[in-house]
Parts: sequence; structure tokens; C-alpha cells
Amino acid sequence: MFSLQGMNALVTGASGGIGSAIAIALAGQGARLALSGSNGDKLRSFREQLMSEVGSPDHGDHVEITCDLSDTVQVEELIPATLDTLGGIDILVNNAGITRDNLAMRMKDEEWDQVIALNLEAAFRLMRASARPMMKARFGRVINITSVVGTTGNPGQMNYAAAKAGLTGMTKSFAQEVASRGITANCLAPGFIRTAMTAALDEKQQAAINARIPAGKMGEGADIGAAAVYLASREAGYVTGQTLHVNGGMAMIG
Repeated sequence: MFSLQGMNALVTGASGGIGSAIAIALAGQGARLALSGSNGDKLRSFREQLMSEVGSPDHGDHVEITCDLSDTVQVEELIPATLDTLGGIDILVNNAGITRDNLAMRMKDEEWDQVIALNLEAAFRLMRASARPMMKARFGRVINITSVVGTTGNPGQMNYAAAKAGLTGMTKSFAQEVASRGITANCLAPGFIRTAMTAALDEKQQAAINARIPAGKMGEGADIGAAAVYLASREAGYVTGQTLHVNGGMAMIG
């Protein structure tokens, strides 16, 4: 169950904490990956790690494609590059994102613009570009990584919360447009996940976060990876326009 054998996937932000966990999980179920990110050295290193830990699928080696998602020209070239290297695209994971936190009254225009451009607009462009090959194949899985704060909000993150909430609405609209062609589009909304970023917090800060989570601890990257595998699978073909929250009960959203 949940085999991804024969599938090709593009994962953005693939060398980051959550992105790498998703990539490892997809590859572990047999998908061939195009790993995308802005840092070519980190991508290359992660690809080598992936090949060592998981290996290559039957239909070819994993590849890396360097792309700065804040550059619209590079964004528009990413899906064609994926098609050229993999020969097709079955799974698109829009995971890359940035934060530029500030209180609303102090937030600069560029802090707003940068977050919206990379977290929301780039995802739109990649969804738009992937629609045609997926429709032609009559199969596709789009997974957009949002956040619990897209639903709950968070002080100091008006730009980030707006981008993630916008991504949810955009996903629902896209899902309705392409459902008849065998394509699903869903959101995956992590809560607090143990990554290098959260590991940098001191013990008091981590304890305060854990106290807000009924499960009593932060999630692991593998928790997000497992959820992504499900949404990418053939078995999830009747699930579309949904948001799967993976947050240990921190926000129980119906």
C-alpha cells in the first residue's frame, strides 16, 4: 500500500529540514525525485545522502535542479527542466518557504513582498505549469506545504500567515479545476516539527512550545514525510481540496 513505484516527483526546498524528510519518504516508496532549492552545494550533498540511504528507483537516478524561487524567470523554467530530466511529473510538492517576521506596524514592504512572492506566487506558477503535463497524463498529485499558522494566525507573522492561508484557498480552487482529470491537490499543514531551526531554541523555549502540544512533544520530519506519501499515493485519489493537519493536537481543526 502507498507504493510510489514509477512516479516522478518535484520537491522544492528539498535540502531543508521538512523538505528533506518529505524527499526521503517519497524516495523510500519508489518515487524518482527532482530535488530543487537555491543552494546547489546543499542540494548536491543531500542528493548524495539520499542515494546512499535510499538508493535509486528502478526508473532512474534522483537529480538536483538549482532554482531561486524569488526569481520568476527561474520559477518558470523549473517545471520544463523537471520534465526534461525526469521525463514527466506525477507529484509536485511546494515546500520551499521563507519567513520575514515583524509586527504589522513595523513590517516593511519588502518583508511582505518577499514572503508573498516566494511562499505564494512561486507555488502558483509551479501549479500552473504542472497542470498541462498532469492533465495530459490524466494523473497528478499536488501537495502544498502550508502551516498551522495559516489557520490560527500568529503575532509577528502577518505576511507568512497570509501566504499560507492564501495557499490553502488557491489549492481548493485548483483542486476543483483539475479533479476530473485524475489530479488531486491538497495541503499539508505541519505544526512544530523538530528541525535545525527549532533545535536552536533553548530548553525553556522548547518546553514552552511542548506545553502547548497535547502530544507533549514536537513532531519529527518523518511524520510529515509519511503524510506526504499518503497524499501522493494512488490510494488517496478521492482526497482533494483538503488540508491535513499534522501538529500533535496543538490546533484541532475540523
